[in-house]
Amino acid sequence: MERIEKRYKEEILPELFKEQGYQSIMQVPKVTKIVINVGAGDATHNSKAIEDVVNELSLIAGLRPVVTLAKGSIASFKLREGMPIGAKVTLRGKKMYQFLDKLINIALPRVRDFRGVSKDAFDGRGNYSLGIKEQIIFPEIDYDKVKKIRGMDITIVTSANKNEDAYALLKKMGMPFKK
Repeated sequence: MERIEKRYKEEILPELFKEQGYQSIMQVPKVTKIVINVGAGDATHNSKAIEDVVNELSLIAGLRPVVTLAKGSIASFKLREGMPIGAKVTLRGKKMYQFLDKLINIALPRVRDFRGVSKDAFDGRGNYSLGIKEQIIFPEIDYDKVKKIRGMDITIVTSANKNEDAYALLKKMGMPFKK
């Protein structure tokens, strides 16, 4: 069992149950999945870009990502329908907790001028999205082998119905929100 998962089951779950006044332990929110998405806009004229994105994302997530394809054609971007334009991976279970632990305790503190993540990035249904500007904040990425600095979108999907419940859950898990 992962460190953050163990803490959730032993400390966070009982605390949230007591604080929020739920009727059943099943009402207490939990993290259900994490989706990591990386776009590669330069893939239209550089076919090797998708390979680099897939390799880096598989190092970060520990799973083989799925290549995302363009849904429509956009002439001004030289983009045709069906062209590869990025990669995404969905984490659940053990891998999800490993990634969350790594994100909170190792990667986010390595961001330059880091003052915390925004409280306003909840979607209204208890899911939290966060954008990262550089993939090099993750310890698995070798800085010397990186051809291009890329950002990524990380969506943390929770079972909470309201933003307040999801905020309380992520705060207790150690997410460094801005003061």
